[in-house]
Amino acid sequence: MTTNDRKVRLLAIESSCDETAAAVVENGRTVLSSVISTQIPIHTLYGGVVPEIASRKHMERINQVVEKALSDASMKLSEVDGVAVTYGPGLVGALLVGVAEAKALAWAADKPLIGVHHIEGHIAANYIEHPDLEPPFLCLVVSGGHTHLVIVQDYDRFELIGGTRDDAAGEAFDKVARAIGLGYPGGPKIDKCAREGNPDAIGFPRAKVAGSPYDFSFSGLKSAVLNYLNHEKMQGHAIVQADVAASFQKAVVEVLTDHAVRAAQAYGFDRICMAGGVAANSCLRKTMQEACEKHHLGFCYPSPILCTDNAAMIGAAGYYEFIRGHRSGWDLNASPNLKLGQR
Repeated sequence: MTTNDRKVRLLAIESSCDETAAAVVENGRTVLSSVISTQIPIHTLYGGVVPEIASRKHMERINQVVEKALSDASMKLSEVDGVAVTYGPGLVGALLVGVAEAKALAWAADKPLIGVHHIEGHIAANYIEHPDLEPPFLCLVVSGGHTHLVIVQDYDRFELIGGTRDDAAGEAFDKVARAIGLGYPGGPKIDKCAREGNPDAIGFPRAKVAGSPYDFSFSGLKSAVLNYLNHEKMQGHAIVQADVAASFQKAVVEVLTDHAVRAAQAYGFDRICMAGGVAANSCLRKTMQEACEKHHLGFCYPSPILCTDNAAMIGAAGYYEFIRGHRSGWDLNASPNLKLGQR
């Protein structure tokens, strides 16, 4: 989908958590540049993201990240067609930095400002990875703060059919990783550690939410892991870190896969897409691929660099807002609890 075949190039900014990112994206599918400045080494010292530190680091880096994104795309600010920015959900202080930067740039260059929902950005990462992908489709969104089953009805229309009642999948990964001594960030560390373990060593529970077949709950699983660790320590038993990681990971992955496949079948979709940071998990990708093949479903997901927070995905989502004439006013503000589909 294009606007009279004209090339639309957006400068995009993402700062919802602990990545300061900027990108230039053409027609929602082609990435001309993508720059990500991560804060992981800083937050690792504290075992997780410290919001105040994240905000300060965004302020220190955002100008340089934007300048590099424009330079890498061989473009000037005056040459872009608009400025897209994540305005929610996320950490309010972190979001404010990106929103303020985007408003200043758009105002100075007299360009349209487009506020973008962070989760819609994650979903749109699939358009970059799979240029032929078009709605409607089912998408499993799994990240540190979100676990959703979403029907993508159109580029700007979404129906949430399932979500977590407590911890998001990525949040559970972080908490369990900390409990077994792996540290932060938990997702990649559990993924790596689990490869050396036995996923059937420990029978952790698979939670189901009564009356809500597509909702998730991971707090009970997290508690089960903590109870197992405490029990083993009290008994004087050695804890095999890799077995705990592998067994926990299998419990999470099986629930995510089962819900997604059953939702696709119930709603008549022939393809499942994935998005979000946890979508980079190798066990989840493998299990979902096998389940989709078994049930004759297509399966697609972004490259790992597009799963983590990045601005290219915001540029992709922003493009479809742009061509539909959606514009944000100069009163655009950070919305840390923004719901999917809200405008």
